[in-house]
Amino acid sequence: MQSKYVFSILLCLFSVLFLFSQKDKDSTSIAIDKDLVVIEEQALERKEIDPLRPSKAAFYSAIFPGAGQAYNKKYWKIPIVWGAIGTGVYFYIRNDKQFDRYRDAYKRRLAGFTDDEFSDENGTPLISDDGLIRAQQTFRRNKEVSLLITLGLYALNIIDANVDAHLLQFNVDENLSLSPHYQYNQMENSSDLGLTLNFKF
Repeated sequence: MQSKYVFSILLCLFSVLFLFSQKDKDSTSIAIDKDLVVIEEQALERKEIDPLRPSKAAFYSAIFPGAGQAYNKKYWKIPIVWGAIGTGVYFYIRNDKQFDRYRDAYKRRLAGFTDDEFSDENGTPLISDDGLIRAQQTFRRNKEVSLLITLGLYALNIIDANVDAHLLQFNVDENLSLSPHYQYNQMENSSDLGLTLNFKF
């Protein structure tokens, strides 16, 4: 009979221990959850996410090349953008002027004049008519390539501003980390050692 009482008392003590440990565990998890909420709120306060930022940067770069880079505060990219697009425009204008020179000379020869810039003082052609035609074709092709390259660099300027604005809002903080983990378990009188990977969206 006494063994039944002892057994009942021990059973009650163990159940009380489990209740206390469960309550302690729940309160600890609530405290950890509150800490995580505070950390997330602090991260949001540090870095506001603007979903329209990439669109604004692309729009500014489309209106004026380099303005999107200035909006993203990447000022060192502005001379590169201007230099690239300016070089393309320079070669387009240069090839267009050369094309106009050879075309005007060819038109004067077709009209019967012999005083174009590709003839000597006596009217003898220094460049034949076929040479003028080939020169026009070459400079027309160069002009078109220059235009395509300039348009490509202009589009690349817009894409760069857009992608850069996306990457500026990329969240890299304590929520994405790999850190060593050490915890002492008082109930089992043991310790746990390992790595903790925090990955949160």
